[in-house]
Amino acid sequence: MRFVVKCRENTYNTCMEFVREICAVLGADALSLRYTIVSGKGAYFQNVYRLAAFSETEIVVRSRRETISVSGASLSLGKYEAGDLVVFGDIVRIERKEGRT
Repeated sequence: MRFVVKCRENTYNTCMEFVREICAVLGADALSLRYTIVSGKGAYFQNVYRLAAFSETEIVVRSRRETISVSGASLSLGKYEAGDLVVFGDIVRIERKEGRT
């Protein structure tokens, strides 16, 4: 299979279309929230659409299809840019909910 990217005015949209096409071929969801937890340090999230709530004990992030609630202590935000979010603190629980509740 060969992928062809056509250049348009908006490079970000072209890139996202390309990623969606690859994910469709591989059977993955390009719009789902992905995260990595670093024990004792925090977490890194990808495909964040919106930061819905923030406090020292809970952070709620949304993608276009789901919501994730992060619970813990001394939570703070690091980088939040272009769909990437870094959360620092002692994370106790991460709960995933389908839909944007």
